[in-house]
Amino acid sequence: MPIELDATDWKILKELQNDGRLTNVELARRAGLSAPPCLRRVRALEEAGIIRGYRALLDGKRLGFDITCFAMVQLSSQAGQDLARFEGYIRTWSIVRECWSLSGDIDFLLKCVARDLNSFQKLVLDLTSLPNVRNVRTALTVAHVKDAPPVPLENID
Repeated sequence: MPIELDATDWKILKELQNDGRLTNVELARRAGLSAPPCLRRVRALEEAGIIRGYRALLDGKRLGFDITCFAMVQLSSQAGQDLARFEGYIRTWSIVRECWSLSGDIDFLLKCVARDLNSFQKLVLDLTSLPNVRNVRTALTVAHVKDAPPVPLENID
């Protein structure tokens, strides 16, 4: 059941999504609250599962991860146990940073980050050798054009 959010909750979410390192005092100032009620609201949003966590955004290229690619995987069977088995494999692979189950011709879209082309090629070989994998198409990224926060809260009042 959806939680009822007021304008202050939305403001808190927008501010935290843009900068998760805001102090509670600064967040409260921006949301028009004093610090204690602001902290209570943030904790309530966390407990409701609306705020799932906080992360640092790292620059992979500066850390030696030069390859970002997407892999589009088509399975031979979409039976529940076959999907679950594929998902189980993917969850254990650190090179796969995101995995989305899709409708249509492609069953899964994987965002992968690798140090180099050899690591990328190993990923392709590993994917194609998995049971039930019919087809794998990959696309190497050329440029990172946009990196907005995950939820488009800009126009919500």
